[in-house]
This record gives sequence, C-alpha cells and structure tokens, in this order.
Amino acid sequence: MKILMVCLGNICRSPLAEGIMQHLSDEQGLNWTVDSAGTGSWHVGEGPDKRSVRAARNHGVDISKQVCRQFKTKDFDHFDHVFVMDKNNLNDVLNMARNDEEAQKVKLLLGDKIVPDPYYDDAQFEPVFELIEGGCKDIIKELREKI
Repeated sequence: MKILMVCLGNICRSPLAEGIMQHLSDEQGLNWTVDSAGTGSWHVGEGPDKRSVRAARNHGVDISKQVCRQFKTKDFDHFDHVFVMDKNNLNDVLNMARNDEEAQKVKLLLGDKIVPDPYYDDAQFEPVFELIEGGCKDIIKELREKI
C-alpha cells in the first residue's frame, strides 16, 4: 500500500500525517509506504515546521528528516491513495487528476471534515496532531477491512 498525504505547503499538516501514518502502519506490521507533498511550491527542499516536529516528537514520532516537496501529476501513478487535509487541497489535487480512476484515489483525511491549518496559531499543533492521528487510525481500520 502506498499512501500520499497532501496539504498546502508540506510543512505542517501533511508531514504530521506522513509521520503518524507511517508510525502506525509500522507498529501494526503493515509494510505500507507513506509520503507527503504540498500543493504549493513555497517550501520545496525545506524540512517540516519546527512546531510540527515538536508535536510529533511529543508523541514518539520523528518527522525531522522529511523534506518538503510539491505534489505532481505523476504522483497518481505511484500512490494507491491520496489523502488531503482540506477542501482547497482537495480541489487542487482533483484538478490535476487526468481521469476518474485518479480522482477516485483522492479523499479528505477526515472523511467529510477538514484538518485546520495550525501555521498561524502555535496552540493548534497538538490538537491538529490528535485530529490527524484519529483520521489515520480510521483509515488503517477501513483499509485493513478491504484487504
């Protein structure tokens, strides 16, 4: 299973989602590959936001070695599922889908809810971590039932 997590800049939410999903899947012996990307290019080549790194570390997840990258159309060729953090990300990624099969790979991480962007509020990184972790656990449960 190959999963891609996508947010706007690939410095806050999607690095957390990548780290959390990889950590949970490793704990359960699932042999899944998880990556992350942003719809924008502002932070390409940078590491995740230090506040995301800290929130992840507080929960035993290390995201410090991740490198930000931008989502590309070719990602549809490589990943089985693309989980996005909010409706803007959803629209941006769906607009890059070349066909219905690719579009069906794309879903909001939290079903019908969004993961708020914590960038402008330091106090939101812990709650966002918890939201993402809950979403990842739900996705693992759902995908394991289909295997």
